[in-house]
Amino acid sequence: MDVDNKPSDAGVELTEAENELYDRQIRLWGLESQKRLRTANILISGLNGLGAEITKNIILSGVNLVKLHDDKLLTEEDFCSQFLAARESLGSNRAEASLTRARALNPMVDISADTEPLKQKTAEFFRQFDVVVINGESNEELLRIDGICRESGVKFYATDVWGMFGFYFASLKQHSYVEDTFKYKLISKPNEKKKFETVATPVQRDVEYPAYSAWIDFDLNAASYQRKLKRDGPGIILLRVLQTFRNKHQRDPSYKSRDTDIALLQAIRDEIAPNSTLSNDALGLLFAQISPAVAIVGGVVAQEVIKVVTKMEAPHRNLFLFNPETCMGYVETVGVN
Repeated sequence: MDVDNKPSDAGVELTEAENELYDRQIRLWGLESQKRLRTANILISGLNGLGAEITKNIILSGVNLVKLHDDKLLTEEDFCSQFLAARESLGSNRAEASLTRARALNPMVDISADTEPLKQKTAEFFRQFDVVVINGESNEELLRIDGICRESGVKFYATDVWGMFGFYFASLKQHSYVEDTFKYKLISKPNEKKKFETVATPVQRDVEYPAYSAWIDFDLNAASYQRKLKRDGPGIILLRVLQTFRNKHQRDPSYKSRDTDIALLQAIRDEIAPNSTLSNDALGLLFAQISPAVAIVGGVVAQEVIKVVTKMEAPHRNLFLFNPETCMGYVETVGVN
């Protein structure tokens, strides 16, 4: 169900316990926004460290339902940043191992786990949700799910973290939101010193977001993009290198084969972006998921999901990158005319 077209939340009333629990949030973004959150159903696929961080923030916001999806088992590597799964859960399913601590975060949210492989999920499954967040998948699978979500009016986020580098891409199709415009109003009387007050007027905006395929088709070596690439850094090249590595080797770079994998990453970099400023040092920062990067990228993804559900403020448009060398995040506009 499309968040923009879902039935009105006007009939939804928060219980006394919900008003007390979400009091600070209601004062921050308003009662109507909290009511929208109260009816939202969210899918989070990939319960590694990044998935755990997104899950925590979404659950605490007070949504209706969160489905945790993963068919992978917990490994030692996960414990670099996966805080929802207990240490004794090593070797068990990541989604199921995250349930107990996830539910303890907010008992008012309906939280469940799904362990069926993502590739077996049909359109009917994804249509249950208002927002779908997919973490740790191949571009082929991301394209498939994004296509289903766009046909079904479901908001879609693709995201990932490798070591200290991370990204997300927002495919929201047409998204409506409200933002305040500010004007100064003269409030003083004639013959008095002029006094002004700031008046906020809510205005609805409608923005079109391209599909995930816009990133797949993006030409890194286009002459028109080179000036921006020099200004923002090679993060977008690094994303293409990592996704090419995953597609080619059917895995991510591993600390167990660090030297070999750095050489493979260098070869991919030199092939797809010759003479780029992407350094060998940056390629050494891509192993496991490091907690600070997970906290930042996961926090931004959750924040953007909350924006989309509440329809307050403009979501980023449309590719967010976290640079491992500068430890700064920035937004690229991809596939927008």
